[in-house]
Amino acid sequence: MPHIHEKVDFTVEVFIVYRNKLLLRMHDKHKIWLSIGGHIELDEDPVEAAIREVKEEVGLDIKLIGPKQPVANNEFDYKSIVGCHYIGVHQVNDVHKHVVLVYFAKTDTDKIVDSVSEHEKSETRWVTKEELKKMDLRPNVLFYAREALKELGEK
Repeated sequence: MPHIHEKVDFTVEVFIVYRNKLLLRMHDKHKIWLSIGGHIELDEDPVEAAIREVKEEVGLDIKLIGPKQPVANNEFDYKSIVGCHYIGVHQVNDVHKHVVLVYFAKTDTDKIVDSVSEHEKSETRWVTKEELKKMDLRPNVLFYAREALKELGEK
């Protein structure tokens, strides 16, 4: 999705665990290993965006794991959603940045379905904790990947 604001967009990253492996995707434009994710669209909340992005990019159904707000307020149409694990910000260019909500998720299968969108088709890889050590990952990606495996991997 194109940027929806000239200065800042909100995005989601989802670190998906299946058994003791984590899914990484080679970014089509930047050619680096990242999680699954993308922009939060104007008509959705962050949880809806996370679920949609994963379905679009790799065809997986996921369950987001994280803190949930315990209070709903039906009188004011307030909906509790699963909270993210981390929040980050990165500069996209001289005038634009992304606020990134980082989620952890589990899935019941490791069967990937390639995206129907040409720009989202890319190499994906399920990796173990040991394999992460050998990959050239950005520090934040490595940290989140390790934390997701620690929290959601089989004990």
